[in-house]
Amino acid sequence: MVAAHQPGYLPWLGWFDKVARADLFVLLDDVQYEHQNFQNRNRFKVNNGVCWLTVPVEHRGRDERVREKRIAAQPPSRNHWQRRTLRTLALHYGRAPHYRRYADELEEVFHRRWERLFDLDLHLIRLCLRWLGIAKTVVLSSEIGARGQKTDLIRDICRRTGARFYYSGCGGSRAYLDVDALRGDGVETVWQRYAHPVYPQRYPALGFVPRLSALDLILNCGPESARVARLGDGR
Repeated sequence: MVAAHQPGYLPWLGWFDKVARADLFVLLDDVQYEHQNFQNRNRFKVNNGVCWLTVPVEHRGRDERVREKRIAAQPPSRNHWQRRTLRTLALHYGRAPHYRRYADELEEVFHRRWERLFDLDLHLIRLCLRWLGIAKTVVLSSEIGARGQKTDLIRDICRRTGARFYYSGCGGSRAYLDVDALRGDGVETVWQRYAHPVYPQRYPALGFVPRLSALDLILNCGPESARVARLGDGR
């Protein structure tokens, strides 16, 4: 079972479910960068609802690959994106039950100098995989030499990895993935059916908010996060 997805910035739980259910996960680092998506931003719960934490990026053209996207330089200030991120997490998650458990590693990340968005995303993904107890093989599409777009890219990934099953999300893939073409290659498509858990969050009076960054679960549930999220459902 192979799954694939673009890297995200502190992705939501469904993203990590794809990793957990796959035998091999391919991180699409050399596909076209998608603007106004989740590669440089994500959602967090604050006292008045939901806010976006965003990494500012340079805009150098529509054909930039994910691994080429550079973080926009900002002068040192109180509103620098790294300081703003740490300040938001401390203010709105500082009293979460497990914030202190992860605070040192988060502070190290957001005090470090980053130039490429991909390097930051990959580092945070690896942290979250460890915190969520997911120990699956993750490779880069550039490492295996996968080529093509949409279905052709997925077919090439499956050929190069010897996949018998392709585990696909139910978002944009529904619109473009040619399951008959994959079946012709001997690959069956398995559609993701992730049931989002409900768990204790900060600001309970606002009600439960799903599809936040997985960090919301981790800071609230700590080592129990993997059990609560049922990522991979035991795979």
